[in-house]
Amino acid sequence: MDKVRFGVLSTAKIGVEKVIPAMQQGDFCEIAAISSRSKDRAAEVAHKLKIPTTFGSYEELLADPEIDAVYNPLPNHLHVSWTLNALEAGKHVLCEKPIGLSSDEAQKLIDEAASYPDLKVMEAFMYRFHPQWQKAKSLVDDGSIGELRTISSVFSYYNEDPDNIRNKAEMGGGAMMDIGCYCLSLSRFIFGSEPSKISGSVELDPDFRTDRLASGVLEFEDGTSIFTCSTQLVPDQGVTIYGTEGKIEIEIPFNAPPDKPTRLWLTAGGETEEIKFEVCDQYTLQGDAFARAVLDDNEVPTPLTDALNNMKSIEAIFESADKGLWVRP
Repeated sequence: MDKVRFGVLSTAKIGVEKVIPAMQQGDFCEIAAISSRSKDRAAEVAHKLKIPTTFGSYEELLADPEIDAVYNPLPNHLHVSWTLNALEAGKHVLCEKPIGLSSDEAQKLIDEAASYPDLKVMEAFMYRFHPQWQKAKSLVDDGSIGELRTISSVFSYYNEDPDNIRNKAEMGGGAMMDIGCYCLSLSRFIFGSEPSKISGSVELDPDFRTDRLASGVLEFEDGTSIFTCSTQLVPDQGVTIYGTEGKIEIEIPFNAPPDKPTRLWLTAGGETEEIKFEVCDQYTLQGDAFARAVLDDNEVPTPLTDALNNMKSIEAIFESADKGLWVRP
């Protein structure tokens, strides 16, 4: 087998518009089928994206012996349950972030996934596979900015649509689950460790009861990370990584465009160097990395323990905001 045959659970927007087209360009991925609660909707998307097989239910897709792996872009509250259903059906799973609604859910997934040692499961944090993040990590690790001391990040957009799942609390909506999780993930990725304590501030939408503005401070052994995320703020994203002798600025850290080069700037020794990256699609890179782990029977690049620890940090933000105290994840 030279490609992994994926089935997609649902016609979610992120899958249809971003992930599926990107994975179709991969060297090791084949999108073999797509499912929806509406067979007509599945057929419509399949025709548009040239996917050969459609199903009118998720169960039918999981029962297809021709499917090797599942891509799960369902709403957050369905991530763990349908990932477990896929494992029970003998499928590998690439599941969208965040892995679940809580650290308890994440731990449940880890525990039950252990019963399927031959199957791979990975949380889909696509940004880590982009060369700009691999470069930023290597620059920090090789001392290009001296000692890493602090990270500043922001991620925001404006969305007041009451029908959007990002504004539905029961489905795992809100800023932290949708975009703040990136700020926590990148901090842990760049520091290469877990925060010892966290302080958070959260503002809820009075109608949706989701967090529309959240900020936090993560304290690591060697420094700090400060972030703000929002679902009701001017659209923006940015990351700056500071060291004792320099800094790294990433132009488009999260939604890196798949059709034009990206850049970061390294400032050190009184000079600023612009580093450009060739056109690439981080979703393609993510899909191929996961598929290679399946084909070669290697560990996935991002283990489920990383997903669990990110969920613990998300929970610490809310607990800190509620108690007005620093919290240890």
